[in-house]
Amino acid sequence: MVEMGSQRSSAFPTDDRSLGRAWLFHGPGLTREQTGVCNRPIRCHFALQYSERTRRMTIPNLITLARFLMVPAVIYALLLGAMMPAVVIFVVAGISDAVDGFIARQFDQQSELGSYLDPIADKLLLVTVFLMLAILGFLPQWLVVLVVSRDVLIVIAIIISSLMGRPVEVNPLFVSKANTACQIALAAVVLAELAFNTAFGDLRLILIYAVAALTILSAGAYLRFWVDHMAG
Repeated sequence: MVEMGSQRSSAFPTDDRSLGRAWLFHGPGLTREQTGVCNRPIRCHFALQYSERTRRMTIPNLITLARFLMVPAVIYALLLGAMMPAVVIFVVAGISDAVDGFIARQFDQQSELGSYLDPIADKLLLVTVFLMLAILGFLPQWLVVLVVSRDVLIVIAIIISSLMGRPVEVNPLFVSKANTACQIALAAVVLAELAFNTAFGDLRLILIYAVAALTILSAGAYLRFWVDHMAG
């Protein structure tokens, strides 16, 4: 799910990146007379083809859009106290994330649109589940404030970098991936305990403090990276 989706890019795609990839794969070779497309070298032609391909609506993108629809569904299920449907929705969302990534890789359906939609859908669903579990009293509110604040600060830092003409490439760090994995595990454990009316001992408490620690560590790591980038 979050930060682990296969469609996403580790950086924010730009036209310059598209041109760079076209040059890399197709070289500076042919001219307008050989392509009939433009008076620039063949790299222009392939850059345009790449741009069109990365913007198209693909099957993985449709699956990702379906994951957006699961957000209001899981909210409604939790509000009704229907924990089993909530668990099913959460599991289906995780499976769909893996499926759309597999299809994108195996059938050459990776797209720029998907690189944006996939992490947004993952993050939105996970944050929604955390918020609802905190509102219903199944997770400590301070933890949700910590998790959401970290994500908001990262978004603000990216926006500031772009506005100042110094866009930053966001490469998921190991600590961030570990944090996401712990968040997913915590949400799954809490939902499972509620759905099956059981308890997994101290596992929930251990995951709560693990998520808190990793959230702080990942926020610090990203902050240091951003400060170095802006000062460089």
